[in-house]
Amino acid sequence: MSEASRIDPARFNMVQQQIRPWGVVDDRVLDVMARVPRESFVPDAYRSLAYADIEVPLSDGRTMLAPKIVARMLQALRVQPGERALEIGTGSGYLAACLAGLGACVLGLETDAELAEQARARLAETIGQALEVRVGNGLAGPVAGGPFDAIAVNGTLPNAEPLAALEQQLAMNGRMFAIIGRPPVMAATCVVRVGQDAFRRETLFETSSSGCSMVPAAPAFVF
Repeated sequence: MSEASRIDPARFNMVQQQIRPWGVVDDRVLDVMARVPRESFVPDAYRSLAYADIEVPLSDGRTMLAPKIVARMLQALRVQPGERALEIGTGSGYLAACLAGLGACVLGLETDAELAEQARARLAETIGQALEVRVGNGLAGPVAGGPFDAIAVNGTLPNAEPLAALEQQLAMNGRMFAIIGRPPVMAATCVVRVGQDAFRRETLFETSSSGCSMVPAAPAFVF
């Protein structure tokens, strides 16, 4: 029996039935998503949907990305132990837990103070690690603590305009993942810094996210 199935049948099924068939082949990503208890980061009212192939509601219209999208994001970011990762839109803390599970030093930014506090508590209780989650707008300007080896935009951008400022916060060979566009067609995009002023952008796949307003000060950004 595999390690994933010994950990939890629901997580094992999520990995085998949703994530693997969606082109996720990175064993480290598969392992961390089989280990991190997603149900611990889902509101009690939706706990039964923790492993469903859907976006799970949080509060005020906010949602958690579907598991397979999170997995593709983690695969694209290629986070290695000791690397510094910036997460924009921490929400419930699930993606931060996965990044930490891959060995990253995670800094989370969340505009909603209540969600940020809940995320800190969930992370400390679930993974036994106190991660830094700041209350702030990750699109408002440079984030103290950079440059970052990985930037995870945990939401959607209606256009690519905000990417320019985020790109400047990447370390050399740093990676960023963002979903760009508006429903029904949106593009999951990976950006890699390949030079001082050179960046490579690649569209990984098309998707659709319901999204919602996440950063009041930056109406171009939705979660």
